[in-house]
This record gives sequence, structure tokens and C-alpha cells, in this order.
Amino acid sequence: MTDSTAYDKMRRDYSPARHSHYNFARDVIDVWAEKEPAKRALLWVSEAGIRRDVTFAELAERSCRLANVLAGAGVKRGDTVIIVLGRQLAWWETLTACIRAGFIASPGTTQLSAKDLIYRAEASGAVAIITDSTTAQKLNAAKEPLPASLATKIVVDSEAEGWQDYEALVAAASPSFAAVNTAVEDSALCYFTSGTTGYPKMTMHSHGYPLGHEITGRYWLDLKPDDLHWNISDTGWAKAAWSSYFAPWLMGAALFVWDTPGFDPAASLAMFGRYPITTMCGAPTIYRLFVQQDLKSFSFPHLRHCVGAGEPLNPEVIERWREATNLTIRDGYGQTETVLLCGSFPCIDTKPGSMGKPSPGLDLHVIDEEGRILPPGEEGDIALSLLPIRPQWLFSGYRNDPERTASCFRGDWYLTGDRAYRDDEGYFWFVSRADDVILSSGYRIGPFEVESALIEHPAVMESAVVSSPDPVRGEIVAAYIVLAKGFTASAALEKELQNHVKSVTAPYKYPRKIIFTGELPKTVSGKIRRTDLRAQEWSSKPQ
Repeated sequence: MTDSTAYDKMRRDYSPARHSHYNFARDVIDVWAEKEPAKRALLWVSEAGIRRDVTFAELAERSCRLANVLAGAGVKRGDTVIIVLGRQLAWWETLTACIRAGFIASPGTTQLSAKDLIYRAEASGAVAIITDSTTAQKLNAAKEPLPASLATKIVVDSEAEGWQDYEALVAAASPSFAAVNTAVEDSALCYFTSGTTGYPKMTMHSHGYPLGHEITGRYWLDLKPDDLHWNISDTGWAKAAWSSYFAPWLMGAALFVWDTPGFDPAASLAMFGRYPITTMCGAPTIYRLFVQQDLKSFSFPHLRHCVGAGEPLNPEVIERWREATNLTIRDGYGQTETVLLCGSFPCIDTKPGSMGKPSPGLDLHVIDEEGRILPPGEEGDIALSLLPIRPQWLFSGYRNDPERTASCFRGDWYLTGDRAYRDDEGYFWFVSRADDVILSSGYRIGPFEVESALIEHPAVMESAVVSSPDPVRGEIVAAYIVLAKGFTASAALEKELQNHVKSVTAPYKYPRKIIFTGELPKTVSGKIRRTDLRAQEWSSKPQ
């Protein structure tokens, strides 16, 4: 079968399911638990090498117990629960419990500062938080108190003053909990997403969201029930919902989880020879760090399929990985607001640098400002058609922000906010983002957040934050700074400002590059022209 024929057949054969009610815990996890009680859901390995095999039946029971704990504490259907955990098993149990009980789960990275977390708790009106001891102590030490609405505070791995012990609560709870018959439009997830202006907004997903991840799991990740899938992703990001939760379990595949706080490329590569990992998903930064190692010293006896997402990978990295594993890294494109929109599927030839072709079940195009589909070769906005009917998996909107929600739509099109062009064979090629958001090592960073942190330092009179190219991270945060009177540019001040941002907000947001300048380019009305500064950074991008 030719490439085009196989792709056409894939699109023709896929028929998206539509439901009036859906609950992933009941309709997927519980089904596997009942059908095959001994079926593995996770192979979890601690940093110390302790191994746990967790079945779907065990996960179902633990999530029922936790659902009872939260309901007993007064958490009601539609209430928000903040989840700030690393790769502890409790992350999967908590997310499942929230879905089961009809609570809204709001995951966040453990790198968030106390200030970030308090903002999220206030913005979402959260009534409960489940986190680790480090984060609990961070919140206990914060100058600003947690909002009074956050009445239930549970800590997972240790003790913290004023917090309840996760394991003790779960062990004492009933293992029976009837899953709520949630409608597909009921809210299920709340992800905070960085934008060009203001603090992160709340991206809302309904219980229909998992339905679209059949595309992710079946066609892009190419998962089967006997696969062991490793997604190297922070649990605080929507990518974890994609590849560390919904997509693999829809296919009945097991997850490999290595519970380690940081990322060590050599130690991670050793996992492929130690455990039967068959498929892998990682951000381009992961692969760039992998190929800097001596790949000949590692073995990949079980690995059969690899994907990457976040940005196009350079051909050199793809080739070096292919030489070591005999596998091609297949790119994929999507957003926090969507599922996989476009990808280099196993049934098509790869074109290095291309986003691939539109996913089955989707009508994806490049359009102009009037909503007209553009011909091949012409740059425009990447847009998803909402006809004949809006996908049930598309985000519900930005909570309490109808104006920003409306800006994502143009007639019967959903706009991704990215620009691209399409070639004669239907492959999409990314050109640029339509906003100023910085994507660094898979982290989405809004310039406003960094600028707000910088302005709190007495040395900073003005700042403008833009992306700057980086061979490993793809992009880094670059800050142009106008100093206040009495301060002089120096390497010591640069380090001080970087540490200041790390302490005020999440460490991943700090500016790795600082440029001291006498003034910032502005429009006639006084707005900073980040576009000029970004162009200045990218004009010297290494080829």
C-alpha cells in the first residue's frame, strides 16, 4: 500500500465516537479492571530503583478510596481540586478520583512558587489541594495565606503542619464509590496556560476531552494493549494528560513511570535496556540531550516507536537517533486546548521539519484573515473546521474570560494561534506563533509573568521579555532590561536578577539571557515593541 493510500484509508476508516455522557474512570479504567483484573496499568520505578506493578484493578480501588476521602471532606461535584505532584503514584490516583467523582482536576508543576499556587487557588476557587511535602512546606512559609476556600489540604510523601496524610486517609476509606454519570460537556480539567499578557488563564476541558485522545493513542503513538509506553513529561502540563494518561489507557497500554525529580539523559537512556519500554514520547529537548550522549553504549531491545512534540526537530538529531535505534522520531502538533491536530503518522513518510498531515477525523487547514482556505505554499493561520459539528474534545473555553475565548474563533474555524503553510502533498510546515509566548524545553512561558517578576527588583526600571533561539531548549527567555538610577550593569547583577526571578516565580521561567539596554523600542502610543526585540534575537539564529 502506498503512503497516500494508507493515509487516506486511515482517515476514511476513523469515525469519532460521540456520547451524551462519559466518565473516563468508569468507561475505561473500570472496564479494564473488570475485564482483566491483573492487567498492568503502570510499571512505576522510584529513583532508588524500587519497582511497583500497578494493575487497573488496583488503580480503580485506590481512586475510589480517594474519591470517598475528598467527598467526605466536603468536596462536591464541580469543585476544583489542585494537584501538584511529581511522578508519585498519587498523581494518577488523584486524577482518576477527581474524574470519577465529577470534581475538576487542576494539575500544576511542582516548580511553581507559593505565589503562583496561591494565585491559582484564588482564580479557580479551589476547595482542595493534594501535593508533596516540599510544596506543602513552601505554602506554609508563604507570606500570603492560602484562600479560605482551600479547606482540604493533603500531603503525599511526608508530614507537614496543618496538612492531612494521604496514605492514612486512603487506607481508612471505603473502596466502593459509584462513578458519577458525567455529561460530556461537564467540566473535568482546568489547566493554567500562559499567554502574551496577564497571568496564566484557565483552559477548561470537559469529560468529552478524553474521546479525542483515541487519535493520539491509536494513530500517532501507535499503541497496542501489550505496549509499555514512556512519556517523559512533567505531570503539571497537558502533555501528561495526552501521553501519560488518556491515550495509552484508551488503548489498554501500560505506562512506564520513572519517579525522579530531574532529568539525567544518560540515566534515562539506560532505562531502555533495563525495562521493556516499547514506545516513547518526549519533547525535542529530550532528544537533543539524548544524542549528546554516546548512544552506542546503550541498548534499545524493545523500543519500536518514538514521537516528539512541541517544535520541529532538526534533521541532525533525527538522523543520529535513527542510527542508534533504527527508528524515526515522528513529530506531532497539538495544544493544551486540543488533542493531536497534525502528525507524522506511521503510515506516511516523514519530512524532517514538517508537522506532518492532519489527524483522522479532523478538517485542518491554513486560512487567511477572511477564513478562506489558502492554496499550498501560502502562509496563514492554522485552523480547525468546526463543521459539520464541533468536536466534543475541543476545550470548553477560558474560564471567566469570554473575550479571550472568542478570540480563538473566526466564523466556523477554531484558530490555534500558530501560522504555517501547506505543501503540495498536504504536509504542514510551522512558520511562527501569532503571539509572544515562549516555548522552552516544552514549557510555555508568558513574557508578562517574567516581566512582572523582574519589575519587583529595585534595579529594574523597565523590562521586555522575548524568546531567543537555543540549540538544546529550542527557545530560552531573553530579558531586555533598563536599569533604575543608581544601578550599573554587571555579571553579578545579572545573576542576582536571575535568582530573583527563580525565587518569585517558577524556576523554569527565569531569563537565561539578560541584555542591559538604555531604552526599549516602543510604538507611538508607548507600547513595547517585543516584535523588534524578538527579530533581533532570531536574526542571529545558528543555521
